[in-house]
Amino acid sequence: MPGWLIAVIVIVVIIVILGIWIASMYNKLIDLRNRKDDQWAQIDVQLKRRSDLIPNLVETVKGYAKHESETLESVIQARNTFVSATTPEEEMKASGELTQAISKLFALSESYPQLKADQNFLSLQADLKDTEDKISYARQFYNDTVLTYNNKVEMFPSNIIASMFHFQKATFFEVSEAEKEAPKVSF
Repeated sequence: MPGWLIAVIVIVVIIVILGIWIASMYNKLIDLRNRKDDQWAQIDVQLKRRSDLIPNLVETVKGYAKHESETLESVIQARNTFVSATTPEEEMKASGELTQAISKLFALSESYPQLKADQNFLSLQADLKDTEDKISYARQFYNDTVLTYNNKVEMFPSNIIASMFHFQKATFFEVSEAEKEAPKVSF
């Protein structure tokens, strides 16, 4: 077998191996990006559920706490901001504001014993707590998926493929500074 033929075969084998490696890295990046998007969709479902529960909760509280309109208005405004959010980043920010407003609403309920005993309020409160737990759990999975995806986008050698095909780092779902603080409620 002539030497030039062996060289051509070696070059073809190297090109094929390189092509398989590139395809494998590309497919892994696609898989991780799709997982990230799926995890965001799971969070989004729970955020929408929470948003749907809020008008009922506000109406229930209105009957007992007529002079607490500022707190109720802040909950409604936070919900409207969330509903009008169009990007995951806007939804993340609006979700934090909504969480803080709901916390103030629940703290407000402490001063109204009749409200705390109202079955409808208790049911809505339990549904919201369950939803908040699901959101927290979904955030954890989302952030774990984003970490894996971002590592693949940034680490060598997959970062070469990621930059060739314009894969971008994803944003973590982080808790805002406002959410870290306990709501201040005075009576």
